[in-house]
Amino acid sequence: MQRRAAATAAILALALLTGFATPPVRASSHSEAPGTSKDRLIDDTDLYAWVSPDAGDKVTIVGNWVPLLEPNGGPNFYGFDDDAFYYMNIDNVGDAQDHIRYQFKFTTTRQNPNTFLYNTGVVRSLSDAALNVRQTCTVTRYDDGAPTVLATDIPVAPNFVGPASMPDYDALAAQAVRTLGDGTKIFIGPRDDPFFVDLAAIFDLLTIRKVPGNKGKGVDGLGGFNCLTIAIQVPKTRLTRDGKAPNADNGVIGIYDSAVRPAVRTLNADGTRSTSGPEVQVSRLGMPLVNEVVIPLGQKDRFNATKPTGDGAFLPFVVDPELARLLTALYGIATPAAPRNDLVTVFLTGIPGLNQPANPNQVPCEMLRLNMTTPPARRPSRFGILAGDVAGFPNGRRPFDDVVDIAERVVAGATPFTPDFNVAPNNQLGDGIDSNDRPFLPCFPYLAPPHNPFAHNHHREQRGRVVKGHGAAFDANPNDVIEGDESEVASVDSASDGALGLAMRMQGANPGPRPRVEFDLLAAGRVSLKVYDVQGRVVRTLLEQDAAPGTFGAQWDGLSDDGARVGPGLYFVRLQAGGRTTEKKVMLQ
Repeated sequence: MQRRAAATAAILALALLTGFATPPVRASSHSEAPGTSKDRLIDDTDLYAWVSPDAGDKVTIVGNWVPLLEPNGGPNFYGFDDDAFYYMNIDNVGDAQDHIRYQFKFTTTRQNPNTFLYNTGVVRSLSDAALNVRQTCTVTRYDDGAPTVLATDIPVAPNFVGPASMPDYDALAAQAVRTLGDGTKIFIGPRDDPFFVDLAAIFDLLTIRKVPGNKGKGVDGLGGFNCLTIAIQVPKTRLTRDGKAPNADNGVIGIYDSAVRPAVRTLNADGTRSTSGPEVQVSRLGMPLVNEVVIPLGQKDRFNATKPTGDGAFLPFVVDPELARLLTALYGIATPAAPRNDLVTVFLTGIPGLNQPANPNQVPCEMLRLNMTTPPARRPSRFGILAGDVAGFPNGRRPFDDVVDIAERVVAGATPFTPDFNVAPNNQLGDGIDSNDRPFLPCFPYLAPPHNPFAHNHHREQRGRVVKGHGAAFDANPNDVIEGDESEVASVDSASDGALGLAMRMQGANPGPRPRVEFDLLAAGRVSLKVYDVQGRVVRTLLEQDAAPGTFGAQWDGLSDDGARVGPGLYFVRLQAGGRTTEKKVMLQ
């Protein structure tokens, strides 16, 4: 306790010496800047780019906007802003320029403005007359500034209002997947937020609940929340600068998301709003966590408004990062001295021989870089390149990559660039959350469907270390451990079907008031996780969806499917996948 108090005093002193204010505790790490925290509909939350094994000739790019969407979002629910423009920007030369831009412009209509209902009856299709609020998108691609309209009136998947309104939401949302004339797939709509992070701990003076952070005990601050997703899957030849298959000369692309608004917004006397003037960039995101924990508070809005060509202004915060100094002040962890050229390589140029562009006149800038020639990993690791998985972050970013743990270790110097610091505890750092709260899909758009507003849980605690946290269309790696990351695994009561690689464990107290299970899937398929009473009747459906391999968890809050609280006693949690079943007894208190 005395050490923690002294460390807190040290961090406050450090903040004063460096000229930075101590970061306030925020509701979401997704609110990277003061400006976007007040303008949520244009707030970039995360960017992903990778080559999926089921589409090896294409690149999947997923951009998420609008953080912390509570599934109970009525009566208005959520949507993209009709007054904004959303972009995916691609540099395929290495000069920090936007050589390819995908623009997404939205239009919202209401079939019946004289009702408060989002839908006026059961909705089974996107064209159903009962779907009152609808949003469509016009997609325009710019090649070095020259526009081509790829599609108009692309339907946006509606919000999941609830099981009475949308009894088969997954099938309904799947109707929003479209294929354009050039072979590009597109999906737009709400999804489960795939980012997993202990928000409360990180922004409470960089707390690690169980030091050094590789043994669980973290609480997923984004569990149970949704976001708005734009996902595209583009043929690789549509992304290279010469239109040829990726090779050593043309295979690396840099990507960032952005959102822009007209410069002038007018509030009219009748309650409407109008906009005018030139476009102004108000949000931007490439590499995760840069604007959150690298750029200081006084510069965050400026960073969001800056194009990558102007990133030189922020170089001092990269070569001498505040986060490294905090790790030393709070936990006594020695980190490499400034200037941190290793971080310039990771965040601003790309790694030579892996994802640095071949351009000898490359302009360093902050983008997510992907080498399109790197094949998908057969046995991937959530630690990406730190574990020798060259198809993982920071060579692109897959939904299951544990970017928080990776980033903390990179900032602490636990990489081959600074071998003297690639030791414990530097290479054991993390936030204690290792995987998403819902299984990812085995096919496009890969992100899990949005949470059921009738039945979802927030702030799950991870018990012990998740060994297989992939959750994507890959063979799982049961040895997902890197040097210095060995740790205890939670003591659990386990049932499994080894032939399928299907396993389920009770986590925490049993008997207990909120039983929690964790389950492993080593093969993609349809997954059902249900609670039954002693008479064999379904009490609660916890999960019913297509799922990719991975380790995931679910918690039962003691309610039935109709929202009623059930009595204490004996129940059974049954996991079914691939024609096989495993089951556990639970005692509800």
